Amino acid sequence: MDDGGRARALEAARAAEAKGGQETVVLGVGEVLSIVDWFVVTSGTNPRQVRTIAEEVEARVKAAGGGAPLRVEGLAETQWVLLDYGDVVVHVFLDEVRRYYELERLWGDVPRLDWATAPGPAVARG
Repeated sequence: MDDGGRARALEAARAAEAKGGQETVVLGVGEVLSIVDWFVVTSGTNPRQVRTIAEEVEARVKAAGGGAPLRVEGLAETQWVLLDYGDVVVHVFLDEVRRYYELERLWGDVPRLDWATAPGPAVARG
């Protein structure tokens, strides 16, 4: 796992929190998934908030030098928005959809990054 991905994950989690993201977690899935290093999982209480969180994550990661997502899915439906940065995948759920899929339970054996207190630059450049 590279520091650029960790920095993108931290920035995404902090952006979600800034817009009221609920129970935001950063999961280090790189040891069990070869295609991605980090999952950021958060949720909003209504479709408008889900969209706002996803847009804030995209804007702040890009502004911090982390680039734009390679792919964004689910923005029209605002039930489960996925922002794919390659090494980081951000999942922004509507609360009830998050409870249904329980990604944290599915990935319960992977390490969690304490993003609220983790030191580090906003996003590693380069």
